[in-house]
Amino acid sequence: MENIMQLFRGDNLVPTLIVALAAFIVGVLVELLVCKLTCGCGKGGDARRQGGVPQKPIKRHPAPADGSIEIYVGNLSYDLTEDRLRKEFEAFGKVNSARIITNRFNGKSKGFGFVHMPNADEVDAAIKALGDKDLLGRRLKCNVAKND
Repeated sequence: MENIMQLFRGDNLVPTLIVALAAFIVGVLVELLVCKLTCGCGKGGDARRQGGVPQKPIKRHPAPADGSIEIYVGNLSYDLTEDRLRKEFEAFGKVNSARIITNRFNGKSKGFGFVHMPNADEVDAAIKALGDKDLLGRRLKCNVAKND
């Protein structure tokens, strides 16, 4: 500790401050470089923060290319399978696809999914019948998905 204090006494003060300032600048540059390489936003620093809370970029998906209508199905049981979800909607008409959104790291359901049906009348009937229906202990939330 005494050696460090001697750096800030007498003639050593100016070179010590220069070294400290240079170390600070190098540290900031290294932090920005690491952020630029790992952050994904490409801007470095706090570009992805708003109000101190990290924000993920919103990924929008386009409307189905086959012309079908996409139905958002929320509040799904974590035990529900895509086959069971498909069968629930097939009772009201043709289903092009049914998928449950999962966590990419552990593969577990996030509790919502999407069903594609080609006929608007069948979509309306399915949403009316399945909205608020109890399925595996959870009340489903159904509506036409917003594809902004």
